[in-house]
Amino acid sequence: MRSLDTNILVRYLVADHPRQLAMAERVIEECRETKESIFLSIPVLCETVWVLTRNYIQPKPVLIEILEQILAKDLFRLEHDAAIRRSLQAYRDGKAGFIDYLIGEISQDAGCRDTVTFDRSLRGAPGFTVLS
Repeated sequence: MRSLDTNILVRYLVADHPRQLAMAERVIEECRETKESIFLSIPVLCETVWVLTRNYIQPKPVLIEILEQILAKDLFRLEHDAAIRRSLQAYRDGKAGFIDYLIGEISQDAGCRDTVTFDRSLRGAPGFTVLS
């Protein structure tokens, strides 16, 4: 198994730098051909969403589509896969950011009673207590 850093995953997804894209594609295709899994850690996935949101100004529907494509590929193994899938569903239906829901899901998996936040967009979201 190999692991990708955020910059490789982002380059592969946005394809805006031909030389780096070719190198990223080479690694990913090599793994596909040899049936070697690619591990995506929580920090890499969160950083990727952040970069796509902040630097590439991708709207929520595009982010959802990208996350769905990553989850659909057998090539990728994701840390906390089930929590990521639940977070994506909450993000699709909710008002907060994907990473906020992922924080909540990982906290619940760790046995936390709730995740305490000031983020009003999480008011009413299961597993969160919003302080005001």
